[in-house]
Order: sequence, then structure tokens, then C-alpha cells
Amino acid sequence: MMPPWTRDGARSAGAVFLIVAAAACAIGALGVPGLRAQVAFPVPAGYSVPADSTMPVGAMGVSIRRGREIVLHAADSLPGHVGNKLTCTNCHREAGTLASSGPWVGSFASFPQYNARAGRVIRLEDRVNECLRRSLNGTPLAADGRDMADIISYMAFLSTGVSHGPRPAWLGYRKLTPRAADAKSGAGIFSENCVRCHGPQGAGTQLAPPLWGSRSFAIGAGMSRLNTAAAFIRWNMPFDRPGLLTDQQAYDVAAFVLSHRRPDTPHKELDWPNGDPPDDAAYPTLAAQHKPK
Repeated sequence: MMPPWTRDGARSAGAVFLIVAAAACAIGALGVPGLRAQVAFPVPAGYSVPADSTMPVGAMGVSIRRGREIVLHAADSLPGHVGNKLTCTNCHREAGTLASSGPWVGSFASFPQYNARAGRVIRLEDRVNECLRRSLNGTPLAADGRDMADIISYMAFLSTGVSHGPRPAWLGYRKLTPRAADAKSGAGIFSENCVRCHGPQGAGTQLAPPLWGSRSFAIGAGMSRLNTAAAFIRWNMPFDRPGLLTDQQAYDVAAFVLSHRRPDTPHKELDWPNGDPPDDAAYPTLAAQHKPK
């Protein structure tokens, strides 16, 4: 269940529409059997988002602001590189600044880093392009082009004050204890809490992106992994009442969403070349199949 819109403080008349819609969703969520009072996400110690007022002036400030606009509106900004109806901030909410939603705060300071899926040390530019290729079902940017430079500038700004080196503990999604999931139960929870924004067929609406089908994220995206999707849902959905679902309900909804077809990712069988895919990998890999038991 991706977020219905990408940034707090939506502009102009659209803001009124979204606020009214969110209120309707909140009212509809009240009294749903099995749900509890929402639980707030615990913001990690040391987590701090730099204020816009601290952005530099001149060319660097222009680059940072342009990078933010690109990730907020990827399809419009990068029409030749986005192949679905998602944008970067569907998974990294509030322009990558929300602690519960795979924040980019500190991401610049943690690269280069080893990536098990790639089986090598990668740069932040590589990671951005993998998101374009997998989550947005598109094509990579030129690593030395202006668009990539501006995206990296924005992520570097978000890392202001974070020491370069060890990966900050808050990056990614806060992990849940893995468990068996019931897609049938998830279908009922989805019907009660998610169709208002994502539609009964998960095809998306004006409020929210598609969760499956040809215009959603590809099979090779991190969100196609059960543990990752459950963690995102647990702390970010429903959009108007994040933290409403229990861990088990989040897993059940994730299993339901991931039970549907979605775009393929070419060469996904080459992922995790060292034969160490995670337990919830959404597809088999050649290295894992040939790894001695």
C-alpha cells in the first residue's frame, strides 16, 4: 500500500481535495474489526532532517532543489526513464525525510557500500539507477549527467551533519520479526482499509499508485520482498493512520499484494551472485541454485 501522495503540503486546489479524501479514509477506517489504536513510529536517536533554510545559495542550492523536484515527480522529470505510475517518494515518503519510510537522511554518507544483491561495492549513483530500473520499471540515468548530479546533491544535503562511514541505523525500513503470512486474511484487510485509495483491483487512483499489474513496481524491486513490504505497510499504511495495523496484519496485506502479477525485471536471475539471497527473495537466482548444500 503505497502512499496516496508524495509530499505533505500539497499545492493549490489539489491540497483541498487530498485533505478531504484523507479525512474520508480516516472516517472509513474507524471501527474496522481487528484493528487497534494506531502506534506512532519511534524516531531514532540522532535522526535530524536539515531545514530548507540551510540550503546553500547559488548553483549548489539550485541543484539541491532541482534534485528534490526530480524525486518528487520522477515521471514528469524523467519521462524517458520511468516505466510505471510510481515516483521515488511513493516508497520514500515526504521527499525521503520520513523516518518510517526508507529515509534518505544519511544515505549519501553511507556510500560507497557493499550490496549483496549486486555482489559488489556500489556507489550511490548505482543505487539510484537500480531504483529506476526495478521500482520504477524504467531505465538508468547517465551517471555523469545533470539529472543524476542533482539527485545526488539533494541526498548529500539530507546527509548534512551525518558522519561519513558506517551506515546509519535508521536507513531502510524498520525490520519486523519474520512470520508466516495469510494472503486470504490480507485480502479482507485490504478491502476494508486500502481500496479507498488504491482501488478494488489495486490499479491505483488519483490518490495512490498501483500495487500490482503492468504499471506497478517490478518483481526485482525491494518492495517485492515480503519482509520489506510488510515493514513498509506496518509503519506507513493506511496513509492517513500509519501504525494502525499489527505486525501480523501488515504481513498478511503484504502477502496479498505480492500474490498478484507485476512487471518482470530482466536478468533478475543474476542477482545475489554469491549465492546469498535473503529468505524472502521473490524469485530464484542462478547462484543460489548452484550453491553447494
